[in-house]
Amino acid sequence: MSGVTVFGLCAAAAVGLGLYGLITNPQPLRKVIAFNLLGSGVFLLFGIVGRRGAAAGFGNDPVPQALVITGVVVAFSATALTIALLLRLFQTSGSTSLRGGEPTRAGPDPSGG
Repeated sequence: MSGVTVFGLCAAAAVGLGLYGLITNPQPLRKVIAFNLLGSGVFLLFGIVGRRGAAAGFGNDPVPQALVITGVVVAFSATALTIALLLRLFQTSGSTSLRGGEPTRAGPDPSGG
């Protein structure tokens, strides 16, 4: 089994696990982690596509490499923004779930009861 095949199988496994986690986990933080795993599998797949030219005796294709580098930077910044929004949601409502009805806050009841 060649190295390209092993990396291809690892990329497929990462994409599959990321999709599974994205579909089955209801918690937003776990969805973010699963989405990052999915993205890592796609980046690995792009790296394999870029390696395609090296097998024929040519150098690596720089376009997939540039896409992967740009994608890693965008994924990192999007993850940081998502985590910041989840922290803000937790500070505001006391939960990271979006399914709740009324936010629970400590303090006096505004209705006077």
